[in-house]
Amino acid sequence: MPELPEVEVVTRSLKKTVKNRKIIKIIVNNRNLRFKLQKNFKQILKNKIVKDIKRKSKYIIFDFGNHFYTILHLGMSGTLHIPSKKKVTNLSFYNNPNMPKKHNHVIIFFDKINLVYNDPRRFGYFKVIKNKHDFDNYFTRIGPEALDKEFNLKYLKNKIKYRKKNIKNFLLDQKIVSGIGNIYANEILYKSQISPMRSVGKLSSTELYKIIKFSRTTLKEAIKFGGSSIKDFKSVSGGGGNFQTKFNVYNRENQRCTKSKCKGIIKKSYISNRSTFICNLCQI
Repeated sequence: MPELPEVEVVTRSLKKTVKNRKIIKIIVNNRNLRFKLQKNFKQILKNKIVKDIKRKSKYIIFDFGNHFYTILHLGMSGTLHIPSKKKVTNLSFYNNPNMPKKHNHVIIFFDKINLVYNDPRRFGYFKVIKNKHDFDNYFTRIGPEALDKEFNLKYLKNKIKYRKKNIKNFLLDQKIVSGIGNIYANEILYKSQISPMRSVGKLSSTELYKIIKFSRTTLKEAIKFGGSSIKDFKSVSGGGGNFQTKFNVYNRENQRCTKSKCKGIIKKSYISNRSTFICNLCQI
């Protein structure tokens, strides 16, 4: 599933390609996404001009102006493509240089280019919102992003009161902090030198501060390197990513800890059915 950096990369690519373009028509091949696409989806968006492309947490927002929006969530496997003669179409986080032949559920035709939404698992969805109240209300279900100023020590202390949840599940709870997924939770806790199994209620202010600091620096670094699978968000071509080469623990089972003075080994376990990687010496 794409996390905040990957969605930010896709958003930047979209901003370079579809901003200020008019939707000429839409073809819907399959309405049965995570939430069934409304019957008049094609008619509602026809002739609309994309005034801006924004991101909120893991959501991509097509802003048509006058408080009219379409929200896109990529789900587990959703990707966006712009077909071209070069056949390098992927805007998303998976490296696929060819146009997929199956699961192209929605095709949006702009002047001169087409945007294709592909989703094998169909956990992604589109939602049309027509006023500011509904738009603002839609995002009350999620907490602040780790990059937001609201994600601070005071906020965390208030959220951990009387909680016994482990810190990893705490970071993955989108109602508490939005945008962090499994990969980055592993990396953040490694850099903070905190075991993912620690109870949040037992973390000190110093440890909470480390989590805030490394949440921000890790996400910013991931965006800088194009996410965990995208090489260059300045290009609409997609491609292989760079941030996975920066992983300290994720997918490094049985390898040495990357800290020069640590002789620990990265061990793999599972927390709530999610793969969890931890240095057996420096994460306590």
